[in-house]
Amino acid sequence: MSKFGKLKELVSSVEADADKFFNKGNAAAGTRVRKAMQELKNLAQEIRNDVTSVKNSGK
Repeated sequence: MSKFGKLKELVSSVEADADKFFNKGNAAAGTRVRKAMQELKNLAQEIRNDVTSVKNSGK
């Protein structure tokens, strides 16, 4: 569950940069958003692997 908490924190932390990029055209904020989205992708994959592992260990 700690990874899920990190995922939620990361989404919250990138919200301001997403607003700066999409609404104000700040290119540097776009770079930060792209970096955060890559981290989200990696963290989501780790969570998926953990869920699969737990699910399969019950069989």
